[in-house]
Amino acid sequence: MDIVKRYSDNPVLSPQAVPYECSLAFNAGVTKFKGKYVMVFRCDYGLTEDTFKEGKTFGTRLGLAISDDGIKWNIDKEKNILNHLISKEITRVYDPRLTVINGRCYICFAIDTFHGIRGGIAVTDDFEKFEVLSMTVPDNRNMVLFPEKLNGLFMRLERPFPVYSRGGMDRFDIWISNSPDCLFWGNSALLLGVEDVSWANDKLGPGAPPIKTKDGWLTVFHVVDIDHKRGKNGWETGWRKRYSMGLMLLDLTNPYKIKSLYKEPLMMPETQYETQTGFRKNVIFPGGMILEDNGEVKIYYGAADTCECLATVDLDDLLKLLRK
Repeated sequence: MDIVKRYSDNPVLSPQAVPYECSLAFNAGVTKFKGKYVMVFRCDYGLTEDTFKEGKTFGTRLGLAISDDGIKWNIDKEKNILNHLISKEITRVYDPRLTVINGRCYICFAIDTFHGIRGGIAVTDDFEKFEVLSMTVPDNRNMVLFPEKLNGLFMRLERPFPVYSRGGMDRFDIWISNSPDCLFWGNSALLLGVEDVSWANDKLGPGAPPIKTKDGWLTVFHVVDIDHKRGKNGWETGWRKRYSMGLMLLDLTNPYKIKSLYKEPLMMPETQYETQTGFRKNVIFPGGMILEDNGEVKIYYGAADTCECLATVDLDDLLKLLRK
């Protein structure tokens, strides 16, 4: 899309810029909090193409970066967010999403355990102390919260991923749930299925937390298609997937209803850092979206599962697409 402009000096965060061991820095949650841009990013370390092929173990941590302009980031050398959750059962915490609700910053995250993948929600006031509010049963992740309560209820998008009941293969969709307290979740319903997106044949999932507009909740999501002709694509011998970005508008008072679904990709992998280099090629994964006072929308996305990038677009241009 010509209306979407990639930042000319992408990536805004690369593994080389992290002041501690870091092989991949990507899939960040980004928000504005207490006058600063705040990024919590996934840092995989101890990983090279050779060690990956050898099946050696590697580590994951959540790093913290702060910015005055949303472009140049200062990385906190000490922070390893939610590391206290690591235990005999929980092996890693990753893929954060940030949402500010009533002056508090909520972080959704994924958890790998020996008994399945879970999604968690924590809240902080200072990025020093975190209160873990809830964790799902397996298998669920890619959860994002809406930035305000609706009718007194927290709202979240999520991507459960049943395999046994879906023929033993990927076929994952976007669901929506609500909660009175961010602890107990229910009223779950399918929001958007793979069959609803013409360029998807594998799975969908939430991207960045939605932002509120006069027309509705502006929502981006990730879309995955498989082409078996792709063959080797990145470090893996058979990475045949492509991740792109979709766009939809949810009803302002009832986000269980999709008002408009843009019928084409908003962004697809095109640049060298999205398609030619990195751990997994052909990947765009949105994780943060900020609406500025001048109407500019900043979209932060992981590229090639390797680095964190930025694209900008005018809000009115997005709404025009959706009005069509």
